[in-house]
Amino acid sequence: MKEKELIKYFKSVGIDVHTLTKARGHQGFYMKNRIDISKNISKERVIPTLLHEFAHFVHSNIEPQMYKNGGSLEVLFDDDNTDIYADELLRVTNFVDNNSKCEKLLLHKSLIKDKIKDCECIIKERYPKFLRSKKFKEFDKYIKKSKAKDLLKYDRVKLVSGLLFKKVEIFSVDKIEKDFPDMPIEFVAYIRLRSLQKRQARVSAKINKLYKYYKKPTELFARLIEGLYLNPDTVKILAPHTYKRFYELLDFGYYDKLPKALEIAYSPSIL
Repeated sequence: MKEKELIKYFKSVGIDVHTLTKARGHQGFYMKNRIDISKNISKERVIPTLLHEFAHFVHSNIEPQMYKNGGSLEVLFDDDNTDIYADELLRVTNFVDNNSKCEKLLLHKSLIKDKIKDCECIIKERYPKFLRSKKFKEFDKYIKKSKAKDLLKYDRVKLVSGLLFKKVEIFSVDKIEKDFPDMPIEFVAYIRLRSLQKRQARVSAKINKLYKYYKKPTELFARLIEGLYLNPDTVKILAPHTYKRFYELLDFGYYDKLPKALEIAYSPSIL
């Protein structure tokens, strides 16, 4: 089996391979000559994941500092002009890993944005000069005397009062109308708007974090190797300049131990 051959080869070049781990919550993980493959991934994902992690090993031999900064395309492709590689490799990444498009998160962010606009419309029916960027003085004056003020910071609040006979009250952004039936609808909408803004910020931060991860040169390179295994013809179409340069360097011996791994994993016709 190619999987066993690959693992045998990886071990022969000094890599410690583990295939029954949680891989730190990922499909695979590489660090300091050790490859962990998650025991939970499907069989068809084992070889591309092995190749992905081996690509990190190859990269670390070319550029030892890649652990700290994610490496550089200039070193990976021995070329100072890497803008074309970056664009092409991102297309390959989107092909290899659908999660890199962040489609679900972007949709979620769009829905939150729509809800914020709905809340804003409700507020402006009573306060047409309302601006999200400025203080809502009417609301600020009202909320000072309301137990709902903590909902500006938290979506769910538990208040405990009383010394001998404790009274427990739980308030939620989701049920403001029930918890505070006398609160004007405009103020209800404002509390929800503030909650949605915080949620939007969290989603945006997660999207930015993922984009930053997927755009790291070492990750772009690893997904190039994955893509060449999954469908080399598609990679050639998506990334013609990168494809050409990669095989030039591969033939030249620039990627050290990578050719043997490709020989084991790929069919002769691909090579």
